[in-house]
Amino acid sequence: MYFFRQLNGQFGSYYRQKNKGRGYVFQDRYKSMLIQDDSYLLMVIGYVLNNPVRAGLVNNFLNYKWSSANLYFTKELSEIVDVSFVEEMFGTSLNLFNFTSSLNIKELPTIQTRMGKIIGGKEFTIKAIENFNRRKSPKRSLESKRIDDFDFDPVEKVFYEFKKIHNIEADNLDTTTYYGKRLRGNLLVYLKEKAGLKYNEIIKFAIFSDIKLHSLGRTYKDAKKRMLKDK
Repeated sequence: MYFFRQLNGQFGSYYRQKNKGRGYVFQDRYKSMLIQDDSYLLMVIGYVLNNPVRAGLVNNFLNYKWSSANLYFTKELSEIVDVSFVEEMFGTSLNLFNFTSSLNIKELPTIQTRMGKIIGGKEFTIKAIENFNRRKSPKRSLESKRIDDFDFDPVEKVFYEFKKIHNIEADNLDTTTYYGKRLRGNLLVYLKEKAGLKYNEIIKFAIFSDIKLHSLGRTYKDAKKRMLKDK
């Protein structure tokens, strides 16, 4: 949010002063929407990447130089794009290309509500609105809320259940050991899936302070695979 505020404000003013002209540099503010699940999220990613094709600027979304499309599935890490997240979603560059190229929709399936637009089905939208209405306090810390606080558990509950399952406090994990790293991986999966936290929120907890932000995607993927195997 801070980045877009700076982009719309300070950069917009700088651009207008340098290049003259009238009017807004950016027509509208950025949009924030609740997305039902991974299947809808894949659709959104493909839809956004395919914007230049629908606009008639290029025939292939990979040919648009201002897109993030060519940053995925390379050996170089991007400083501004969370490439690990999209790579985790699609698995391979071929999957990304085939899905995006074959996505033939003119508009995303959005439902307008009083709390904003939701991308998903009617049943999910009804549940999201019910959960939204149950929120008790608008002022809570990161440990007790998330921006997308519609269908997730409170963070305190996730930490409590982690302690109950593994019989150890998260802050007492010895992450220099293989066992400690395994349990931290489990906690990462819980925080992402049960609490709905993003990587840049998860890394603020002390237990993850020695992990690079761009490495959390790979850590999550490995932990998730191991947990499914152990079931």
